[in-house]
Amino acid sequence: MIGPLPFDALSTTDLYQILNVRAEVFVVEQDCPYQDLDGKDQASLHIWMNDDVGITAYARLLPPGLSYPEAGIGRVVTASRIRKTGLGKELMRHAIAACQMQWPDYDVVIMAQSYLLAFYQSFGFVEERAEFLEDGIPHRWMRLTRQS
Repeated sequence: MIGPLPFDALSTTDLYQILNVRAEVFVVEQDCPYQDLDGKDQASLHIWMNDDVGITAYARLLPPGLSYPEAGIGRVVTASRIRKTGLGKELMRHAIAACQMQWPDYDVVIMAQSYLLAFYQSFGFVEERAEFLEDGIPHRWMRLTRQS
């Protein structure tokens, strides 16, 4: 596991590989052309896993106030070559722990693709709102309540 690291600590190789895996999955695989570079990477923390080929799993940790009043986890992605290996679950466990350590007074929210509801529910996330479309893909707001 690498990170969480702030944007300024990323090497150019790290940044290239992060953007590559995000484009590989979200733009190419899911056939969803959208503006990935949203100006939030610079204020976020970045956490990922890699192998000999490159990044296998990645998530962006959003500080409270950047996208939502709460802390957030976004751009969660796993490369197709490692799906169903448990590495995505390992990444999420680390991402949640990092959010809770960085921002202990805040809940953690995610905007989950609807087909992954059970995956996120397995970590304690609860659906908050009705399904909606984001870039043409069904999503749900989910929340993990902070531990008191």
